[in-house]
Amino acid sequence: MSNEKTYTGSCFCGAVQFTVTGKPEGMGYCHCDSCRSWSAGPVNAFTLWKPESVHITRGADNIGTYNKTENSFRKWCKTCGGHIFTEHPGMGVTDVYAASIPDFPYEAGIHVNYQETKLRMKDGLPKMKDFPKEMGGSGLTVAE
Repeated sequence: MSNEKTYTGSCFCGAVQFTVTGKPEGMGYCHCDSCRSWSAGPVNAFTLWKPESVHITRGADNIGTYNKTENSFRKWCKTCGGHIFTEHPGMGVTDVYAASIPDFPYEAGIHVNYQETKLRMKDGLPKMKDFPKEMGGSGLTVAE
C-alpha cells in the first residue's frame, strides 16, 4: 500500500470528480493566450501530473474534450462547463487546474509564457519566456 497523499477534485457542479495522487511534476502560472482564453482569466494556475496519477472517480461519460492543437486536449464537464484538466501528450503530463483541487497545497514554482502576460506578477519566481528546455522551450527567462 502506498503512503502517497491523494487529493479529491471536481468540476464546478460536482458531476465529474477525480483524484490526484502523489506529488505533481511541477506547479506554476501560465500566461499564454490559449490558457488565458480558456480560463477566462489573466493567468492560469497549473499543477502538472503524470497521467497515471490522475483518476476519474465519477462522471467520466460527462467529460467533453476540445483540442485547438495536438499539444493540448482540454477537458470540461458537459453539465456545468467547468474546466477540469488538460492533457499534454507531447509533454507526458496532465495539467489539473489548481482551483479544481481545493485541498491541495498549491505552491507555484515558475511562470511560463511570461512574454505573453497581461498581468505582471512580482513574486520573485522565475519568469520563462516560453517553457523550460526540458519541456521543449527555449529555457530563456525574462525580467519580472
